[in-house]
Amino acid sequence: MHASTEPSTTSIPSLTHDLIGVGFGPSNLALAIALEEHGGQGPGITRFLFLEKQPEFTWHGNMLLSNSRMQIAYLKDLATLRNPRSHFTFINYLHEKARLSAFINLQSHYPTRREYNDYLRWAAAHFQGQCAYGETVTGIEPVLERDHVVALQILSRDGDGQTHARRARNVILGAGGTPHIPPAFAPLHTTGHTRLFHSSQYLARVAALSDTPPRRVAVVGGGQSAAEIFLDLAEQWPQAQVDLIMRGRALKPADSSPFVNEIFDPQFTDFIYAQPVEQRMRILDEFRNTNYAVVDDDLIARIYDVLYQQRVGGHGHHALLCCHDIQEVHASGEQIRLHMHERLSGRTATQPYDVVVLATGYERRTHEHLLAAVQPWLDGLEGERDYRLRTHARFLPGIYLQGYCEPTHGLSDTLLSILATRSAEISASLLAREPAWTASSPQASRVAALAG
Repeated sequence: MHASTEPSTTSIPSLTHDLIGVGFGPSNLALAIALEEHGGQGPGITRFLFLEKQPEFTWHGNMLLSNSRMQIAYLKDLATLRNPRSHFTFINYLHEKARLSAFINLQSHYPTRREYNDYLRWAAAHFQGQCAYGETVTGIEPVLERDHVVALQILSRDGDGQTHARRARNVILGAGGTPHIPPAFAPLHTTGHTRLFHSSQYLARVAALSDTPPRRVAVVGGGQSAAEIFLDLAEQWPQAQVDLIMRGRALKPADSSPFVNEIFDPQFTDFIYAQPVEQRMRILDEFRNTNYAVVDDDLIARIYDVLYQQRVGGHGHHALLCCHDIQEVHASGEQIRLHMHERLSGRTATQPYDVVVLATGYERRTHEHLLAAVQPWLDGLEGERDYRLRTHARFLPGIYLQGYCEPTHGLSDTLLSILATRSAEISASLLAREPAWTASSPQASRVAALAG
C-alpha cells in the first residue's frame, strides 16, 4: 500500500493494520519475510505495512566503498537460520542471479558490501506493495476508548510535506541508529558546515568535492568505518594529507575467533537476557572488542603498509594520530580548525583541515521520542525476551523493538547476525497474540464494547 492511497491527518483512518513497522532496513525486511512465509502456512499477520524515510531501499548507501567486505558470514542472512529452504536466502539470491558457482569459487564467507546491499534490495523488491517509501514517522499516539488504549495511530510526513495517519494493533520500531556527533563538533555540525560531515553521508559528500580536492583531511574515529574511509581517501586524493585521529593508543583488531563469535549465536541471547543487570554489563564490557572501536585484521595490515611505504620513500601525506583528544573545533572560512591534546606528551596542537569526516558511530534513541505520547502506559523502554515492551493492563496494542535492546539482549542486537532468528521470535509473539484480536475472542468483544 503506497502513501498516496492513505488518508491524511484530517481524516480518520478507515483501516486498522495488523502491524505497522517504522523503518524498512534489514531488521524489518527479515520480519516481513518471516510473516509472509508463515502466512502461507495458515492464518497470520496479513495486513502489514512498513514506513521508510528513504526514497528507496538502500543499506548504508554512503558507505558502499569499493572492495569493502561484510564482517559476518553470508549464511547469517535474512532467512537461513530461521528457514534454510526460504526463497530469500543469500544462496538463492546468488542462484537467481546466476552467480552461485562463481561465488563458491571465491572461497570466501564474506561478500562485498555492495553485493550484500544488492541482495537486500532484491529481497525488499518483493515487498514493494507493503512499504511506503519517502515517509518519515513523526509520532505514535494512543487511540483511546473509555480509558483503554485499543490501537496506535502512527503519524508520518512524506516528501511533499503531507502528513499521514494510520492505525495499527501492533508497531515494530526498527528505524536503526542516528549519527553520533561528538559534543565538540555539535555546534559546527548544527550550522551545516559543508566541510564537516558524518560517515553516513560519506560517498555523497566526497563526490560533491571531486572538482576541488582538499589538501588536508581529518578522519575522526578508531573503528572499521574510520579505517575504511582513511584508506579510501588516501586512494582518491593521493596528493592530500589524510590524518586518522583517534583517542586510542592503536587501531585494535576485532576478535572474530570461533569461541568468541559464539556470543552472536541465537542461544546466547537467551543466556544474557537471563543474567542479572550487573552480570549483563560485565559481559557486554568483556566482549565490546568484537564490535566497537575495532578494525578487521586485513584492514589494519593495509593501513600499516601505507604508512610504512611512506617511510621507505622518505616522505608521505598520511598520518595516524593516536591518543589525541579533540577539545575544541572552530570554523575559519571554509577551513575547520581542530584544537587537540596529545595525551602521551601532554602537548596541545591546532591543525587546520579542509574536510573533516566523523566516523564516530551511531546512537539508538529514536524510539524514545517516537514513544513519548504512549510512555504513560509503558513499564519502561526495555524489551522483554520477545522484544515486546511491557505495558499496563489498559494498553492492548503490542510495541516491539528491533535494534534497541543491546543492554538486555546482548551485542548482537544491533548487528545483522540475528536477523533471521529475531524475526522468528517476534513473528511467533505476534501470532501468539493474534487470536486475542479475532472476532470471537473475549478481547475483541471487549474492544468492540469500548468502541460502543
